[in-house]
Order: sequence, then structure tokens, then C-alpha cells
Amino acid sequence: METTGSVTDRAGMRQSIGRDGRPSHAVYRWFVLLLVWGAFLMSCVDRVAWSTIAAPVGNSLSLKVDMLGSFVTAFYIGYVIANVFGGLVTDVMGGRKMLALAMIPLGIATFGFSFTRNLHTGLAIQFVMGLAGGADYSAGVKLISSWFGRERGRALGIYATATSLSVVLTNATVPSMSAAHGWQSVFQVLGGVTLCWGIVCAALLRDGSAASENGSKITRAEISILLRNRNLICLALAGCGALWATVGFSAWSNALMTKAHGISPILAGSIIATFGLAGAIGKPLVGWLLDIFHGSAKVLSIVCMICFAGTMVMFGQCSTIPAFHVLAPVLGVVAFGTTPLFLTQVTWVSGEKYAGAAAGLTNAVQQCGSALAPIVVGGVFAIGHSFQMAFLTLAMGPLIGLIALLFLAGQTQQRR
Repeated sequence: METTGSVTDRAGMRQSIGRDGRPSHAVYRWFVLLLVWGAFLMSCVDRVAWSTIAAPVGNSLSLKVDMLGSFVTAFYIGYVIANVFGGLVTDVMGGRKMLALAMIPLGIATFGFSFTRNLHTGLAIQFVMGLAGGADYSAGVKLISSWFGRERGRALGIYATATSLSVVLTNATVPSMSAAHGWQSVFQVLGGVTLCWGIVCAALLRDGSAASENGSKITRAEISILLRNRNLICLALAGCGALWATVGFSAWSNALMTKAHGISPILAGSIIATFGLAGAIGKPLVGWLLDIFHGSAKVLSIVCMICFAGTMVMFGQCSTIPAFHVLAPVLGVVAFGTTPLFLTQVTWVSGEKYAGAAAGLTNAVQQCGSALAPIVVGGVFAIGHSFQMAFLTLAMGPLIGLIALLFLAGQTQQRR
């Protein structure tokens, strides 16, 4: 979509002006959101897919129980590394190019995972998948920040539904598809779809105002300012605690219910699907509330983390299918609700110009929780075979994140 100029609207966002002189920003920005949301969704599905079939497929690869989460950890190690550098590069080259550079290799690597025959090969490919997909997050945040102003909380809330919906889609389809056609076919299909979506994004996406204005190298001084920003540090640590529990739960809940309570993988998948579905519904709602009550962002975040830790402990005390069905959606709302709360505040603190770098750097810290939780929880369960202890371990993340939130300086309100 070509533009010949720009104007600034009342929300402080620059609108694209078409050749006919009419603003095209209002419509096209939602198309941008659709494309980046779809890319993020596929990236999340690719990373979650293994967790839904780890228990039954792990035996075919001769994996011990404590190693079932190792593939998830390998993915997130690569993901963290890519986030550190991907966010910085995104602010220089723009979200469109970075998104394409993330999605196309991710599709190829996901397809290649279908040829895994042993632990070491699987770890290597998952690490490459993490490297390839790690930059899609900051690229999407950058694009949304440059196209959305006062509705940014809502837009980022919708964008963040990709993580929860990926849990719904994978748990509802991957176990059944794996049982019917083999797990290799699952990753071949996912790889093909991811590759195609990456090509579509490369062809149809356009960068917003921030990319056209920046286009310059970020200095060390500017990076240093971001790294020393108190609120960004607090939000990064809080997000790390939240993702420790969210990703650890997504990676292990299926296998733990199967091994500890004898629940079938398909039934366990249906329970966890409600966890993701509730999160998908809750994220836009939380983002909308944040747009309205942006002055209460800190309070909303603290309340959400308290509920998160408490519900995780309660889930660990459950032993019946009805109880799991009741608590899973509640846990989904509070777990995934932290994402728009923290992400929107990160873009407020950094400003539009450095949104990509701030998102990438904070996400790198946050994803450390994602990388460590699966392997730690697996070790805890392998030692004691205690369902309760595994979920108490997961609940420690939100509790630590809660402490970090208490040190937020003032209010992380949006820059007008």
C-alpha cells in the first residue's frame, strides 16, 4: 500500500495518506495486526506441538521421563538468544523484513524436525527453530506499536492471544493427528503452513511510521539507557516469573496428568485446551481494561500475579477430571492475562522508537523462565513423582514476579 505523506491524528499516531489524499491507516492497521497475529500464532504452535505428544512419542525416541521437556528447553535457549539481537535489529531494518527472516527459516526447521530419530538431533533442530522464531515476537510488537496509538493495549492483547490459542489448537488437533498419521506428519504440515505464512507476510506487510523515521543504528548509549531503566527491569523479571509458570504448565501438564493420574493424552489435551481458550478470551479483555485504566496498570498486574500463583497451587491439589476442567480455564485467564499487561507497559516505557529493542530485550529475560521451567519441573517430578510438588515449583514463578512488580517506580503510563 503506497503512501505519499502523513498526518498526525489526535491519538498521537501518524496516519498514512494515500494518493487520493484519504487516510488509509485506520483500515490497513487491522490488516497488519491480522498478519502479525497469524505469524505469532504459527510460531507458538510450532513450539508447543511437541509438548502435547511428548509422553507417547518420547518412548519411540528412547527419552527418559525427565528428558521429555528437554526439546522445549532447547527451543527456548535459541529463542532467548534470538530475542536479544532480534529486537535490536528490528528497530534498524523494520518489522516487515525481520518477520520474514524469522518465519521462513522457522517453517523449514519445523519441517526438518519430522526427521528426528534421536535426542541429540532433536535438541539441535529445536535450538535452530528457537533461533529462527525468536525474532518474530519483537517484529510483531514493533509493527503494532508503529500502527496503533491509544488502542495499543487492545491490539497487543489481541496479538497476545496467539500464545493461548496455540495451546487450544495444538491440544485439540495434534494428539489426534499424531495418533492417526504419525507425529512426523504433524511437523511436516506445521512447517509447510509456517513457511507459506512467512511468504505472505513478506509480500503484503508494510512498516509503519516508526520504521520509516528510524532506519538508523541504535547507539550503545541508547541500549544502555534501556538496560538500566528500572521499570523495564521490573517488567522483565515479572514476565520471567509469569512465563516460568505458563510455559512450564503448557509443557508438562499433559504429561503429568497422564503419568500421575492415568488420564489419556487426548483427554488431557482437551482439558488444557480450555486453559488456552480462556486465555485467548481474557487477553483482549485485559488489554481493553488497561487502555481504560492505564493509571492502574501496576495494581492490575499485582492482582493478576497473586491469582496466578494461587490457582497454580490449587491445580496441583486436584486429582479428578471435573476439578481439572473447572480450574484449567481460570488458570488460563490469569496466566495469559499477564502478557498484555506487561507487554503494553514495556512499549509505554520505551516509546515507539525503541519498541522493538525493548520488547526483544525484556522478552529475552522473560524467556529464561520458559527455557528453565520445563527441565526443572521434569527433574522435580522425576525425583519425587509428586504431582503437587511439580505445580508448587511452577507457582514459585508468579510469586517471584509479584515481588518484582512491587518495585515498579510510579506509573508506567503511555507516552502521548
